[in-house]
Amino acid sequence: MQYVIIPPKNINAHIMLPASKSISNRALIIQALSGSSIKPDNLSDCDDTQVIVKAFKEKPEVIDVKAAGTAMRFMTAYLSATEGEHTITGTERMKHRPIGVLVDALRYLGADIEYKGEEGYPPLHINGHKLEGGSIEIPGDVSSQYISALLMIAPTFTAGLELKLTGEIVSRPYIDLTLHLMHQFGIVAEWTDFDTISVKPQTYKSRHYTIENDWSASSYWYEILALQEEIGASVTLPGLMNGSRQGDSSVKYIFSLLGVKTNFANKEEGALTDVTLTRHNCMLNRLDYDFINQPDLAQALIAACPVLGIPFHFTGLGSLKIKETDRIVAMKTEMAKLGFVLHETNGSELSWDGERCEPAEQPTIDTYEDHRMAMSFAPLAIKLGKIRINNPEVVSKSYPHYWEDLRKAGFQIEEIR
Repeated sequence: MQYVIIPPKNINAHIMLPASKSISNRALIIQALSGSSIKPDNLSDCDDTQVIVKAFKEKPEVIDVKAAGTAMRFMTAYLSATEGEHTITGTERMKHRPIGVLVDALRYLGADIEYKGEEGYPPLHINGHKLEGGSIEIPGDVSSQYISALLMIAPTFTAGLELKLTGEIVSRPYIDLTLHLMHQFGIVAEWTDFDTISVKPQTYKSRHYTIENDWSASSYWYEILALQEEIGASVTLPGLMNGSRQGDSSVKYIFSLLGVKTNFANKEEGALTDVTLTRHNCMLNRLDYDFINQPDLAQALIAACPVLGIPFHFTGLGSLKIKETDRIVAMKTEMAKLGFVLHETNGSELSWDGERCEPAEQPTIDTYEDHRMAMSFAPLAIKLGKIRINNPEVVSKSYPHYWEDLRKAGFQIEEIR
């Protein structure tokens, strides 16, 4: 299937973003570890969250997380630390996404895990039982989801956990988000040094919890406004909060450089409120940014800046190579279809210095089974007049009603089969 997206002349919309899948997935694991039957309010309806909901509800012997990397990592840790025997698997791409660092750490802490295919990759056979825990070191520049997975099960360890992160620590806000969620459910877990987190044996407390909407999903609405020519264009996004623990809430600072301003109806920290984005003049002539802590925001900026004529140099992108696809290669390939030549350095940097190439006669964006490819390219219709996107259904992974929301904002979407 293919969508042809045609933009409206102006934007003035009220959009209900999906709930944060990062918070939803953590809350579900913590809820299960607490033994509580109270489900979080405003739980995400995205694919990544629903595979966890299904696994806990049906408790199958073989758990298929499909393309949900977060679910694969969090469930691997959870199944290792709880009684039961399971096999966990996923899509063909998932079977080529590395998980060796997490498995090695869990085995060191006493887990019984066996690879059912290629060493270092899913599927896994797990014979779960209570783990001893102890002290362990793992690299800080691996996926923060490995670290979060270990932290969430740490209170169940007989000896607790002292986790030391070596080298550069990437995506620290996601680690802090995990610690915050653990605190919310009664666990004392804290940084005891700049590179060490300690968790003593404890019990999670049951509680009602309302999940904030997703700041990552807001990035596409920031991108839409940045691409708008009309000063004063606006989008209102309910269910977000000032002082959010979501690392991607920094999107408001990054896009302020591109002329998109953010206003909170209620500025009290921790209070869910309406957030209004408005388009202002942008005087920026170049953007340099390190995405080491917010890699999921990168694609929206990589797509938007060349179309806006803004050269960029983005670093901290190493984790993009092990996402749903190699996002660095994918972005270079698809932007070239639009006539923009991006350059990769060291497998972790992308830049555009203004270099152009001959665009495809009728460019059609491939999505590589990656939700963020579809969502970051769709807004470019505003500058290009229209854009074609293959396999647009991939957005269900994190933002199932993305296309419906674009229609609410005035975009026309034609379906071609």
